Amino acid sequence: MVAFMSRPIVALELDSVQRNELEKIVKSPTRSHRDILRARIILARAEGMSQQQTAALVGVRRRIVGKWCTRFGHHGLAGLVDAAGRGRPAILSEKKRERVIVEAVRPPATRTRWSVRTMARHAGVSVGTVHKLWQANEIKPHLTRTFKLSNDKHFEEKFWDVIGLYLDPPHKALVLCCDEKSQCQALERTQPGLPLGMGHIRTKTHDYTRHGTLTLFAALNYLDGKILSRTAARHTHRQWLDFLKQIDRETPADLQLHLIVDNYATHKHPVVKRWLARHPRIHQHFTPTSSSWMNLIERFFRDLTMDVIRDGSFSHLRELTNAIQAYLLERNLAPRRYVWKKSGTEILAKIRKARAKLSTEQEN
Repeated sequence: MVAFMSRPIVALELDSVQRNELEKIVKSPTRSHRDILRARIILARAEGMSQQQTAALVGVRRRIVGKWCTRFGHHGLAGLVDAAGRGRPAILSEKKRERVIVEAVRPPATRTRWSVRTMARHAGVSVGTVHKLWQANEIKPHLTRTFKLSNDKHFEEKFWDVIGLYLDPPHKALVLCCDEKSQCQALERTQPGLPLGMGHIRTKTHDYTRHGTLTLFAALNYLDGKILSRTAARHTHRQWLDFLKQIDRETPADLQLHLIVDNYATHKHPVVKRWLARHPRIHQHFTPTSSSWMNLIERFFRDLTMDVIRDGSFSHLRELTNAIQAYLLERNLAPRRYVWKKSGTEILAKIRKARAKLSTEQEN
C-alpha cells in the first residue's frame, strides 16, 4: 500500500521592511477594512499557515487568499493596492455638468437659493453628483456673509486716524476702544435644559420670560487688554458722560487718553462736548460710519455674548449683571489683547475692490 505525503506548506518570504509596513497597516485605525484584510492574509502566510488555515482565520474564501498571495509574490506591497480606474466610469453629460454649476448662481423665482436636493431634481442627477461638483468648484449656496461698505465722505481720513492708533500707539498715552452694548436682555428659559454630556448635546427651551434689559459701557485698553466697565439701566448721553468720568478717575492722570468710538449721537452730545473741552487729555477718535469692525471692543462684545449672555438663563436682571461682572473680573485677572495686524493699505485695497464690484453689480 502506497502512503501519500501531503505537500509541504511553503511560507511567504518577507523582508523586514515589508513586515513592518504590513504590521503598520493592520494596527492602523484609519486604514480601510480591505487593506487590513489583505495585510493579515500575507502576514498569516508568512507565519507558515496554509491557504485553508489563512482563509478560516481571516474569514474569506481560499480563492481570495490565493489571489492576494500571487499578487504579492509578483509585485510585492504594490500588488496589494487596487489598480487605478477600477469600477464603472461615471456617466455625466457635459450639458448636465454645466447646468449644475452655472445655474447654481441663478435660483428660481420662487426661491432665494438652490439646495443640493432641489438642484439634483432640476438637473436630473443624483444629490451626490451635485455635492461633488459644487465642492470641486467651491460653490456654497447655503452660506451668506454680511457686509456694509461705508458711505462716509471722510472715510479715509477717519480710517487712517484709527488705524494709526493701533499700528503706532502714541507715547505716554492709553488707547481705549469704547462703546456701549445696549439691550442686554435678562432672559429666563421657561424650563431647565439638559446639560452637555457624553452622547447628547445641551438643550434649552425655545421660549423664555423677559426680566428687563441693561446697557454695558466698556473700554478696552488696547495695550494690555484690560476692560473698564459700567452697567446702567438707560442708554443716553448722561450715562455716557458718567462712563467718561469713570475713565478719567480710574486711569493715570499723567497719561493722555485716546478713545476710539463710533458715531452714535450720545458721543457727540453738546453736554459731552463741553465736558471734554474741560478735560483736554481725553481725545475722541470716531470710526467711519458703518465701520464698527474697526473698533476692537466689538470683538470683546462678541466673546461676552457667546460666553455669558446668549445661552444663559437669568431669573432677574441682577443675575445678568452679576454674571457679566464675574466674567469681566475673571478676564481682567488674565487679560488677553486683541492685536490689529493688517496694514491699512491692504484693507483699503480690499474695500476699493469691493466698491468696484458693488458698482458693477448695481449697473447690471
